Amino acid sequence: MDIEKYKELRYKNLESEDGEVREALPDYERLYTVEDYYSWDEGIRCELYEGSLIVAEAPTIRHQGISVVLIAKLHTFLEDKPCEVFHAPFSVKLFENEETVFEPDIVIVCDESKLSGRHFEDVPDMVIEILSPSTARMDKQLKYDKYQKAGVKEYWIVDPKQNLLEANRLSGDSYTTTIYTETDTAPVHILDGFEINLVDVYAD
Repeated sequence: MDIEKYKELRYKNLESEDGEVREALPDYERLYTVEDYYSWDEGIRCELYEGSLIVAEAPTIRHQGISVVLIAKLHTFLEDKPCEVFHAPFSVKLFENEETVFEPDIVIVCDESKLSGRHFEDVPDMVIEILSPSTARMDKQLKYDKYQKAGVKEYWIVDPKQNLLEANRLSGDSYTTTIYTETDTAPVHILDGFEINLVDVYAD
């Protein structure tokens, strides 16, 4: 896919006739393969959902600020531990026989033997998605279902608008959910002894 085609699809997916940003949802008009996705320029930021292309708006400054705080805290804690933290763009292919590739905001992988190249073709231990107006439905519904089905142990959804955290933790085959407010401290269950003070995360 060339840059001009990408821009065309981005405009189509994200802007209504009055120029307002709308949801980034799968474009079902044409199906793509994972190989198509891997062949595209690294500067093209998009995802695949069962072969359908999803193009999202660029992150806001607040989105980026929250991401930086979370990554910094996780990176510091993990310096002498086997797990590693990664941030977007970092593509994740959850299922071997499915044309789905996501680019989560933050990913934690605790088995370094699974890491190779620019793409991660396995199930990460933890995923964090930071909501934006264009991605809220994807993160709360479509990605939630895929992460749960794949067996991602911990899936956090960070809501910058409401200053809330939805922590989904795998129990058997399904998630149990805990909601934290901006004054709470949230433990990361996959990282023994680590917790995040959400006052630091949501500080302006």
